[in-house]
Amino acid sequence: MDNRATASSTATHRNDRSGMPFQIRGSMQTMLCLRVLDPDHPAFFDDLVAKVAHNPDFFRNAPMVIDVGALASAAPGNLAMLIEGLRAQRLAPVGLQNGSAAWNEEAARLGLAVFAAGNEPRQPPPRRQQAEQPKQAVERVASVVTDQPVRGGQQVMSQGDLVVLSTVSPGAEIAAVGHVHVYGSLRGRVFAGIEGDANAMIFCDSLDAELVSIAGIHAVNEDIDARLLKKRVRVSCEGEQLRFQPIP
Repeated sequence: MDNRATASSTATHRNDRSGMPFQIRGSMQTMLCLRVLDPDHPAFFDDLVAKVAHNPDFFRNAPMVIDVGALASAAPGNLAMLIEGLRAQRLAPVGLQNGSAAWNEEAARLGLAVFAAGNEPRQPPPRRQQAEQPKQAVERVASVVTDQPVRGGQQVMSQGDLVVLSTVSPGAEIAAVGHVHVYGSLRGRVFAGIEGDANAMIFCDSLDAELVSIAGIHAVNEDIDARLLKKRVRVSCEGEQLRFQPIP
């Protein structure tokens, strides 16, 4: 009798949770991208060690995607050795992008996820020609405006522009499909153009960000000209680089 009562109680509990012992939800996580240009360079790992040493807390256990676009036409190199070297620096390689079929096969064999090309927009499938339809007005996505500080560990995201009327603390993340405006100190991580819009920009009253990204092009704090730190700055994307300009 006791066993039946226990089983009934357990079934009721599972039904209250829709019968599933887990939930799958969307999540915005920061992933660094390592663009590998010359993995055989004798100073490759020495330079990597020096880079990580500038900000060890930022890089520690940071998930990282390995971009081999510059090597895709060549046969896969020793990807296992590269992964081992990254992990030795307490980085966490999780996937590979811009690889050929051979690179992707090797990545899958080593347990890495295979990602689509970094900033290339997805092309719609071909469709039959049909009579031209009248164009519909594009729906404008409303901006998100917050007057609250964004504290470490918090994430704020907008499907349009994002306006923060306060500070962004270290460890915080803010992201937008469009532009990002911060009318305060920007010390966390900021992402603009997260769906690939290279025309998106970042504006802030005091730049001291851990990471700045537009359309997948990243720069960490050490990459920023020291003369621009804690100044009013506009960040834009030019080709494969970010451009930092002072705002008068």
